[in-house]
Amino acid sequence: MRNVLAIAGKELRGYFASPIGYVLVGFYALLFGWFFYTLLAFFDRQSMQMAAGPGGALNVNQMLIGPLLSNATVIMLLVFPLITMRTYSEEKRSGTIELLLTSPVTDLEIILGKFLGALGLFAAMLAVTLVHMGILFMFGTPEWKPIATGYLGLLLMGGSFLSIGLFISSLTKNQIVAGMITFSVFLMLWVINWVSSFVGPTAQSVLTYLSLVEHFDDFAKGIIDTKHVIYYLSVIATGLFLTMKAVDSERWRG
Repeated sequence: MRNVLAIAGKELRGYFASPIGYVLVGFYALLFGWFFYTLLAFFDRQSMQMAAGPGGALNVNQMLIGPLLSNATVIMLLVFPLITMRTYSEEKRSGTIELLLTSPVTDLEIILGKFLGALGLFAAMLAVTLVHMGILFMFGTPEWKPIATGYLGLLLMGGSFLSIGLFISSLTKNQIVAGMITFSVFLMLWVINWVSSFVGPTAQSVLTYLSLVEHFDDFAKGIIDTKHVIYYLSVIATGLFLTMKAVDSERWRG
């Protein structure tokens, strides 16, 4: 575990040793803030209309926080290829992969360290967005449980994206190629359920289950369903396993 944490720390420091870490965190915070502002403005208009009529009060979790966290997944689609494309591709391009593979650490420790380092960067992005949640608690009374489950869902979904991105990055020396392929795969997993309405019921169920986005909806509503947790953990485990096999083949070729 010490080796894993050491590699994770090295990876995390590597992101912030150059402007890339700050740019990614700032970009994520900027888009999240824009979504927050637009949804808050819409919620405010709707609340004023409800106050002028006979209707009751609006639910801030359903009208604002749920859609906000769902929109945050769109940002992940754009940002995560930039995070993962350098994890192995840069090591191969610079030649440091040979030093890493010949060091006294196992392939699993290398992979887990890189995965946790990238996940730590994503956690830093999410930590910045807690400022917006704090504003809601200062001026309103949202329920904290749906927020907690929503952030848990974001972490699990982010871990799934990262594990897939790590695997793709381990297959090529070119960061641009790794980024483009990663974005294409992410986009496919994003829209795969769109074609489910044009196929039979069995294929529809399979395509819907494979969609990363479909499994997040319940988290945004404050529901933790074990089938969604198992799905995300399975995707993470599969991505890391494939990465380990790719790294193992690199070791044998080296």
